[in-house]
Amino acid sequence: MLLLLLGIIVLHVTVLVLLFVSTIVSQWLVNGEHTADLWQNCTSGTIFHCLASSNNGECSLEIRAVAARCFYSL
Repeated sequence: MLLLLLGIIVLHVTVLVLLFVSTIVSQWLVNGEHTADLWQNCTSGTIFHCLASSNNGECSLEIRAVAARCFYSL
């Protein structure tokens, strides 16, 4: 029983570490002059310009998915 409990704890800690590492990575998509990640989309041409990934103050679907994963992994 103790071994099962330790296995579950190790599994949860591993999931949390992977989740945090995946959200900390700064750039998920790099395409020439355009970079995008979970929090903002940037364009680096003659002028470096970043836009938030959210629309009208609401969280984007990606951010909501990460928040839900954080909540359910606990």
